[in-house]
Amino acid sequence: MAQYYRWGVTTSRRGGDAEVSRYVAEIAARMNKRVTEIAAIVRRGLEDEIPELRGDPRTIELLGASVEGNVDTILHALQHDIPVARINAPTAAIEYARRLAQHGVPVEALVRAYRVGHRRMTELVFAELRAGAIAPADGVAVAEAITTATFEYVDWITMQVVAVYETEREQWLESRNSTRALLVREVLSGSKSVDIDAATESIRYPLSWHHLALILWYPDTSASSDELTRLQRFARELAEAVGTEAAPLFGAADRTSAWAWLPYRSEQPDAVAKVRGFASMRLDAPRLAIGILGQGISGFRRSHRQALRARSVALARTDVEPRIIAASDPGLTTAALLGAGAEVGEWVSEMLGELAADNDNDARLRETLRVFLRTGCSYKAAAAELDLHANSVKYRVGRAVSRRGRPITDDRLDVELALLICHWYGAAVLRPNSD
Repeated sequence: MAQYYRWGVTTSRRGGDAEVSRYVAEIAARMNKRVTEIAAIVRRGLEDEIPELRGDPRTIELLGASVEGNVDTILHALQHDIPVARINAPTAAIEYARRLAQHGVPVEALVRAYRVGHRRMTELVFAELRAGAIAPADGVAVAEAITTATFEYVDWITMQVVAVYETEREQWLESRNSTRALLVREVLSGSKSVDIDAATESIRYPLSWHHLALILWYPDTSASSDELTRLQRFARELAEAVGTEAAPLFGAADRTSAWAWLPYRSEQPDAVAKVRGFASMRLDAPRLAIGILGQGISGFRRSHRQALRARSVALARTDVEPRIIAASDPGLTTAALLGAGAEVGEWVSEMLGELAADNDNDARLRETLRVFLRTGCSYKAAAAELDLHANSVKYRVGRAVSRRGRPITDDRLDVELALLICHWYGAAVLRPNSD
């Protein structure tokens, strides 16, 4: 007769059930010691297979936290034989569902993430089974028990997170001026031709003027209920301080960040400097990413894209997140286009050798070499910019080349680009200090 084993409920309890339970607990305990590694494997699989989940760095970080929370919960439940009905979705998984709802990611992507995650976990469990010394007969029963358990968990948790997603999506759509926001997103998408006069009337913003796009957010991810109100108030005060000739356009991107545009009738060469100056003087200022002034609908879109790229650089940093970052900052747009992925980090290490180490000394050498190359290999010009003596610059440049391990005469452009990436992304593209 077949043996039936159900997670948390053992039916037809026979001698073999206790042994199966022991094996399940042992496997879960062993895997739980590698929970961070396992969660990282599952998360990478989700990003590879579900393009909709490749969001901004903070959303990706929250995805990682959600995956690790789910993996940790299911492994503890298996280890201690906890019934599925007693389990609530991890906090990070709930918050991730809310974030996807706020960003308009289809609920199907969320559901598929749990299915793909279940498949990947099953593969990892089977690998653990093969590595263990379990008799074939018991191995089948253990595999069946764990597969049933993980399926029930995914089914149960998916119902919870989908319910959270749907509630959040409804509230989110109700809480904003949906008509205006949808029109703005339609203008940004460029998917259809826009009647500029009609759109200007609908969103109450002069689209034919010059525009400076901003992304605003607060660094604390534990969003308070008045965060968007604070961002909107700051945008109004900023617009007044820098002398815009109409009210700014403001829209919530999600519960923790917002988009804004400052309108000008004509070119304003010092617009970015004025925005930076005002924000830097305000202790309560949010983080700010600034685009480049552009005219008309095309400038409206382009400036927004530039601000988004600038923000992506700020969020990708794993050490210090810049308070104010602008697309017009030297080299930032190039760095943003390249990103801070693993391949970029590997290339930086190949180009810079030991100089790519994440420590203060190499950071000083990298910055000196970067400025020296950018100023045309002039010790005097680099010294003036760095506020150093020319001999100090010469010494640091020599040390930087020595740390790299080979001269820079043949691949100077590659070295400059690698230094630029280090300058903007910091520890995100550096290798751990081995000194």
